[in-house]
Amino acid sequence: MALTESPDCDLVFYTNPMSRARIVRWMLEETGVPYRQELLEYGTTMKSPEYLAINPMGKVPAIVHQGQIVTECAAICAYLAEAFPDAGLAPQPSERAAYYRWLFFAAGPLESAVINRVLGVSISDEQRRMVGYGDYDLAVDTLAKALAGSSYIAGERFTAADVYVGAQVMWGMQFGSLPKRPEFEAYGARLADRPALKTATAIDEKLGESA
Repeated sequence: MALTESPDCDLVFYTNPMSRARIVRWMLEETGVPYRQELLEYGTTMKSPEYLAINPMGKVPAIVHQGQIVTECAAICAYLAEAFPDAGLAPQPSERAAYYRWLFFAAGPLESAVINRVLGVSISDEQRRMVGYGDYDLAVDTLAKALAGSSYIAGERFTAADVYVGAQVMWGMQFGSLPKRPEFEAYGARLADRPALKTATAIDEKLGESA
């Protein structure tokens, strides 16, 4: 476990166990580097002046690494992969195009399509050209095709992009916002066995029980 309570740690993770910060927890555990967590509560410490100075959105997750602030899950995953190259989570040259393509696809078109679907936002045929994801079925089909051709999203090797894309896929199937397609189930099964994910999940589940 990389979690530390040392106040001198130069990597600080702002989180709440019932949030997208679980993605970043997984990524931190994959890197294996020490980090200090700061637990924030909705409506109180998450909206405090001290935290708003870090993230004016008043949302988690965020990290501060050697004085540098990074927010947004996909950005944090990419940042940590580059900041800690020994973890082997950044893309190799042959993986770089797919890595960035699908990382940003999941953070943009896919998440927008899923959230709009959950919120009951209906996109008409005339509006499809105006939204980046076209429609929900198109976004889902596109991701499924990407996962059908390889073990991981950027090829045959696990990278930081799989933390973000994988979290979207596994949680989507768990909560019904994504269908349980064979491509998604096979991908999720591969990721579920990762020790870092199991460690991260155990930490957040314990925090959630005590909240």
